[in-house]
Amino acid sequence: MVARRSFRFKFALVLLFLAAAVFLARDVWLAALGSALIHDDGASRAEIAVVLAGDNWGNRLTKAAELVKQGYVPRLLVSGPPGFYDINEADAAIQYGIRKGYPAEWFVPLYHTAHSTREEAVFVLDALKQRNIHSFLLVTSDYHTARARRIFLNAERQRGGGPDLRAVASADRYFSATSWWRNREGRKTTFIEWTKTLTALFGI
Repeated sequence: MVARRSFRFKFALVLLFLAAAVFLARDVWLAALGSALIHDDGASRAEIAVVLAGDNWGNRLTKAAELVKQGYVPRLLVSGPPGFYDINEADAAIQYGIRKGYPAEWFVPLYHTAHSTREEAVFVLDALKQRNIHSFLLVTSDYHTARARRIFLNAERQRGGGPDLRAVASADRYFSATSWWRNREGRKTTFIEWTKTLTALFGI
């Protein structure tokens, strides 16, 4: 009986120590969770940049427009589904870019009905094939880059090949890999992105 109590006490101490270690090191492993969502290849010259839909703040479009300004690509393919108060998201994004001072001729809208990045990839790759594009920059929010890149590469493999792509990360208003847990929107974004990442492993 004494030996059993001693074992339970030691076991409880070990659990307490581990819990304390996890708590004290939370900034390290929480930052690692955030960083694991990001895959940024960086900018390089390509035939076009693709701006994925889903950013309500214009950061993706602004990042992509700066790539044109810096000479990496000549124009942008702006992806957008319908649903923004009867305004297609691509049109709303392009209007935003023009108001920011970027030339209208930089932007090419891509209208579609996709409800996921996986469906969006099909529309985008079809559009690139129609335009005989062999290389493109995939511009999306930093937390979305790793998953989006995997989805596009998988879609290209299923097609037997596709244009060379480089994922380029744009900043998000609320998400930061090193501090996402400090605000509600950052926590929500990270939770949703990890949920989508993990469910994708099961083909969901």
